[in-house]
Amino acid sequence: MDRIKHLLLENRAWAQSKLDIDPGFFAKMAKDQNPEFLFIGCSDSRVPPTEMLNLDPGQMFIHRNIANLVVHTDMNFLSVLQYAVNNLKVPHVIVCGHYNCGGVKAALSTHSLGMLNNWVRNIKDVYFFNKLEVDSQQSEMDRVNKLVELNVIEQVKNLMHTSIVQKAWHERRMPYIHGWVYDINNGLIKTLLTVDPDTKLDSAYRYDFND
Repeated sequence: MDRIKHLLLENRAWAQSKLDIDPGFFAKMAKDQNPEFLFIGCSDSRVPPTEMLNLDPGQMFIHRNIANLVVHTDMNFLSVLQYAVNNLKVPHVIVCGHYNCGGVKAALSTHSLGMLNNWVRNIKDVYFFNKLEVDSQQSEMDRVNKLVELNVIEQVKNLMHTSIVQKAWHERRMPYIHGWVYDINNGLIKTLLTVDPDTKLDSAYRYDFND
């Protein structure tokens, strides 16, 4: 309980520090939100989205899960995506993985992990289709980190294949989609790819919004 009390004291100190800089900070925050970014990241405690990007509250809409997955049957994620893209009209969606990811390690393992097996199966599929490239890496950590990158790229593709993103592309030429990897060893972000609204999609995944 002492740790919980400490957290509450830290909250008071943080709130006061914001008021010391700007007495109207929370009054402005309470009015509305207008974030520029939707961040899809891993739940790992070492990857704090707003802190590592030096952003204030209100600047980033955030969804996090194990290994930053974009799953087409995940209603939690789809609700966040739809609200961010359709209601908040964010111009940028970021998928950010991180090196030495535990979820990716689990996908490379043959150990049964209970319910987690069902979640990391999505990453196992990425591994299966890129097995030669992943297995050609020199060390086990290199294998993990290569799959981290390939997983981010796959999740960006999954975003592109949603009707939510495609409809926004059709109607307002937004959002841009960014694939990043955060290096927990040095705190820096590596850009893997950026996808613009004019990107051509395979007909198997393309929706037609023309009336």
